[in-house]
Amino acid sequence: MITVHHLNNSRSQRILWLLEELGLAYEIKRYQRNAQTMLAPPELRAVHPLGKSPVITDGDLTLAESGAIVEYLADRYGAGKLAPAFGSAERVRYLYWLHFAEGTAQPPSLLKLLFERIKSKSPLLVRPIARAIADRALASYVLPNIQRNLDFMESELGKHEWFAGAQFSAADIQMSFPVEAYRARGGLDEKRPRLMRFLEKIHSRPAYRSAVERGGEYALMR
Repeated sequence: MITVHHLNNSRSQRILWLLEELGLAYEIKRYQRNAQTMLAPPELRAVHPLGKSPVITDGDLTLAESGAIVEYLADRYGAGKLAPAFGSAERVRYLYWLHFAEGTAQPPSLLKLLFERIKSKSPLLVRPIARAIADRALASYVLPNIQRNLDFMESELGKHEWFAGAQFSAADIQMSFPVEAYRARGGLDEKRPRLMRFLEKIHSRPAYRSAVERGGEYALMR
């Protein structure tokens, strides 16, 4: 039995969705973020030394990192259903988007969240300085990178129906989190219709809805 160590409002929601798409039996062990810090609870460190989610256990295996988990599950249990064939051009695109999601798309979204919190949560005495620094970082680096990523993703979806090609794959599951994050806090709107359509399509998938039902309330931090 696969166990998903599931942190609320986190990337682990993607793993539940993948397991639903694969039709695999699994169990969920739930963890709640600290209401003040929004950090994962220390209990997760008993599962993995970094104390972060997602983490799965599959027999004697304990595996962290979203991309590694997605690739492992799709290759081991997918029987070709959600991963293109080895050696194919689609496989190269598939691997690219698996890594793009966390390596390129997600960092500026996280930085935007952090700088916005610095602006609103800094002590009153230093808040004007903190806001000035945060605004400069946002304007010079974070927001331009978000816009560049959005333009690139929108353009790529004009070449294929899904990120890896004509068929839905685990790469789309991996890409769901950064696209949803950009919709929540990165400025993604109807000006980029292909990305908006991508969200509509994934949200309408029965396996996606089943994962949300099993995983519980799912709302990205803003």
